[in-house]
Amino acid sequence: MDVSAVKEHCSLFPGASSKLYGPPSNVLVYYSGGRKFAYFKTSEPEQWRFSIRTTPERFLELTDVPGIKPARYMARFHWVTIVDVGSVPADYLQELIEWSYRRAVTRPRKPVRRRA
Repeated sequence: MDVSAVKEHCSLFPGASSKLYGPPSNVLVYYSGGRKFAYFKTSEPEQWRFSIRTTPERFLELTDVPGIKPARYMARFHWVTIVDVGSVPADYLQELIEWSYRRAVTRPRKPVRRRA
């Protein structure tokens, strides 16, 4: 899969939307139900690196794969970055994206704290 195919795949999920954030973050984020499930970096030197959420177990497995590394600032939440989406087999990449989407939409929301 190339970058445009991954963008299209992310947009096809029910309720999925995207938002482009400019400097300083420079990311294209995919949401569903207000929850982030994937994002692309849009600026150099990391342009078009793709990040998704995983489980703690899968995080360890995926970070051992060449071309997949812990996501910057998001690794503590078990997000990984795929350096080149073209280097990952299409069916495997689709499976990872679908899992990330399902995790985002099924995970319960945190309760909103009221200020005293």
